[in-house]
Amino acid sequence: MLWIKALHIFFVMAWMAGVFYLPRIFVNLAMETNAATIERLTLMARKLYRFSMWLSVFAVVFGAILVYMQYGAHMPGWLHAKLLLVVLVIGYHHACGPILKKFEKGVNTRSHKWFRVFNEVPVFMLLAIVILVVVKPF
Repeated sequence: MLWIKALHIFFVMAWMAGVFYLPRIFVNLAMETNAATIERLTLMARKLYRFSMWLSVFAVVFGAILVYMQYGAHMPGWLHAKLLLVVLVIGYHHACGPILKKFEKGVNTRSHKWFRVFNEVPVFMLLAIVILVVVKPF
């Protein structure tokens, strides 16, 4: 079980690095006017999105194995809350896909300020997840 937990933590960390950095690239894309730089940033965002998507799959698989091994069908309340937040992080990550498509097509209408706020959302979700896992408040 410790190997599964170690792999889960590793893949969550790697996935979240991508989730944190991808919207930061969007901030830069929203501010950029140079075509070559836009092309380079868009390529970086596309590769990061695809790679971090695979990392999320492994994080979720190892997490599901942990839940099954430790709790089976009788999960405590804090775990339900954590899993809801994980679903929200997955949704956030998937929501980055259509945003990326808009940048690829050159039709983004959102400002860099909007992306700066959007960039902070997963930080707070991760904070809540960590608190739930460590403190187990209910």
